Amino acid sequence: MHPRSSRLRLNLGLYLAAALAFAVVGCKGKPAPEPAATPSAESPQPVAQAKDDRPVIVAFGDSLTAGYGTDAGNSYPDFLEKDLAAKGFHYHVVNAGISGNTTKDGLDRLDDVLALKPVLVIVAFGGNDGLRGLPIDSTRKNLDQIVSTLQHAGTRVVLGGITLPPNYGADYIRQFNETYGLLAKQYHVPLLPFLLQDVYGATGSMQADGIHATAQGNQQVARNLLPLVTPWLHKN
Repeated sequence: MHPRSSRLRLNLGLYLAAALAFAVVGCKGKPAPEPAATPSAESPQPVAQAKDDRPVIVAFGDSLTAGYGTDAGNSYPDFLEKDLAAKGFHYHVVNAGISGNTTKDGLDRLDDVLALKPVLVIVAFGGNDGLRGLPIDSTRKNLDQIVSTLQHAGTRVVLGGITLPPNYGADYIRQFNETYGLLAKQYHVPLLPFLLQDVYGATGSMQADGIHATAQGNQQVARNLLPLVTPWLHKN
């Protein structure tokens, strides 16, 4: 796995651009081949995995959802599942975050999400659209279709928003920011306007690159979303 290098040079005041820039970065690579198995009478037999019958929540987004740069088990969806369980909500939170995804990529993956039959989906796209300067109308159309399709399938939706740094122009930023509020109002869905709320600037919450949240930061993202998610769930 190796991200494409970003040529953006940002100061502290433009941290969000950096976060979005890395959200755009995709990872490509070839998995190392597994060593050939050596036949042995003492080789352990594979153990069947127990079926997970818990209802499904899907965290659907880009690298901020995927937990880029943290160890397995340290993304915000992982922490959200643990936080829910601690409160008596036993749900399986599926991480459907992919680095570099735009709203169009999310729309293209929507059937895969629906196939999981989720009771709730956290939709957190748009940052990569903004960073690339894609037309606001296109971003809104894609997000609208994602949210409306999920609701039509009987799935609850929570929106996670993002914003852009000042150098993208006041008018573009205003329209971009309004996108999330308009969708939340139109479809009557809970909205977290800034996914990284209380993460950037908090000691130990950002990685050394100043771009991605650490495990501690992802814990905070989960806490940000928890009060928006629980009203739609049932203790089980």
